[in-house]
Amino acid sequence: MTSVLQAVAEAHRREWARLLAATVRVTRDLDLAEECVQDAYTAALDSWTRDGVPARPGAWLTTAARHNALDALRRAGTLRSKLHLLVEPDVAAEPVPYDDRLRLVFLCCHPALAVEAQVALTLRLVCGVSTPDVARAFLVSEPTMAARITRAKKKIMAAGIPFRMPAPAELPDRLDAALTTIHLLFTTGHTAPAGAALTRDDLVAHALDLARMLRDLMPDEREARGLLALLLAGHARRTTRATADGRLLPLAEQDRSAWDQEAVAEADALVVGALRGGAPGRFALQAAIATLHATAPAYADTDWEQILVLYDELLKVWPSPVVALNRAVAVAMVSGPAAALAEVEALERDERLAAYHYLPAVRADLLRRLGRRAEAAEAYERAITLAGNGAERAFLTEKRRALWAGPVET
Repeated sequence: MTSVLQAVAEAHRREWARLLAATVRVTRDLDLAEECVQDAYTAALDSWTRDGVPARPGAWLTTAARHNALDALRRAGTLRSKLHLLVEPDVAAEPVPYDDRLRLVFLCCHPALAVEAQVALTLRLVCGVSTPDVARAFLVSEPTMAARITRAKKKIMAAGIPFRMPAPAELPDRLDAALTTIHLLFTTGHTAPAGAALTRDDLVAHALDLARMLRDLMPDEREARGLLALLLAGHARRTTRATADGRLLPLAEQDRSAWDQEAVAEADALVVGALRGGAPGRFALQAAIATLHATAPAYADTDWEQILVLYDELLKVWPSPVVALNRAVAVAMVSGPAAALAEVEALERDERLAAYHYLPAVRADLLRRLGRRAEAAEAYERAITLAGNGAERAFLTEKRRALWAGPVET
């Protein structure tokens, strides 16, 4: 039974996005598609326990969900009116064969929805991210996020928004939400909001696939290049971010010789293109910062002055408290921990960061570097309480314990 549970869980991680997108193509109803997919997973648990795990779990689930959808449409008496949708393409002569997931991203990113609702709905439906994890990504409560997602689904269905690739003229209105969604999907996989494992590789893979498809769809769009560059620069470090036993390694301790140099080179080339042709956008600027980290021969060689300049520019186009917190880290490297601490303490008054564990984590590190160990310990405790990821909690716990082990290292 344990092996079946593991197989179903693995199929959920790997297949949810494709499965839901394919089922929406049949039902044209988000709630119904989600229900059919969930029923397919429930049926898999019984069937695979009885008959064994199939050689192609994804194909089995796709067939089951499709049958569920067709049965539901028959019961509702709408199969005949929707039958042509099963065999006819949504948009004639699309230039490249887009994955259903990208169509579903654009469905969720319709301008009729508020931007935060667009992103939250896409993370939940396209990517299978749980509602609690989506809530953590947006720094809001789970009930608030659940209500937001429900309202967004109802609005899409009430407006009759079609499941197809947008026409070229429609793309600009949906681009920023699509970029934001794919980026949040990547960050949710790069450092999982909850659980023992540091990462969720399935979400990272989905994000990279979608970012490449979006860049191919809009090859001249600088922000699409910037997003792909940003993801590649972060993904290049994937094998060095933790030890074999799961201990998190900060950037300064990672083995740069093991980084994926092809990914770094591709990211660097994309950034060059993303920065040309006018004032750069937020994804191009984030990518420039990430590639500066990725191309530095050693941590000590990091160009923190240039990174701080880029954060200043990023704050102008994206005045986010998270950006301000990341900028404070660069301030600490350029001007020292005392200067950075003043900025971090100002950010503590921002309610949007009340549940953001990186805020007390950064404050704890600055206090540690200033020799204020008791205050640092309190800040580490706060960060540990807020952190949902087991690897991060273990890392913060070890940092708190090390406060009293010897002289302060700055």
